[in-house]
Amino acid sequence: MNAPRTGAEIRQAFLGFYQAREHLHLPSDSLIPSHDPTLLFTGAGMNQFKNEFLGKGRDYKRATTVQKCIRVPDLENVGRTPRHHTFFEMLGNFSFGDYFKKETIAWEWEFFTQTLGWAADRFYVTVYRDDEEAFQLWHDGIGLPESQIYRFGEKENFWPSS
Repeated sequence: MNAPRTGAEIRQAFLGFYQAREHLHLPSDSLIPSHDPTLLFTGAGMNQFKNEFLGKGRDYKRATTVQKCIRVPDLENVGRTPRHHTFFEMLGNFSFGDYFKKETIAWEWEFFTQTLGWAADRFYVTVYRDDEEAFQLWHDGIGLPESQIYRFGEKENFWPSS
């Protein structure tokens, strides 16, 4: 089988990859969050799982989605950089207390390098500046050279390590 190349093929490959790892495929939530009055727009794939992350939600351990998102906090940068968009789909795999960094990093590496067939030597990753665990998983576990792992703080990498 040829590696997926179109957006639709990559989307289906991602969902299939995680469904094979016991993730429930759930539909995208609305761009206006259906059950969260604290948000004006859905800006991240995890928004619909707020209650699950707080231990109050639905009773399952893993999920995968293709979430429609709209971003407005950095609206002034749209069109000025290749990474700022207002509307996009975010592919997501989620664990609600079932697994964490070790499994996620290994699975993502497998998905990109084996399922999609992307060249391993072309990958560069970011970790939160003080996150030694993630650094070691990428460096020692996956085998990425230190020169391909960047440590960023909150300004550049807003996912804190805790």
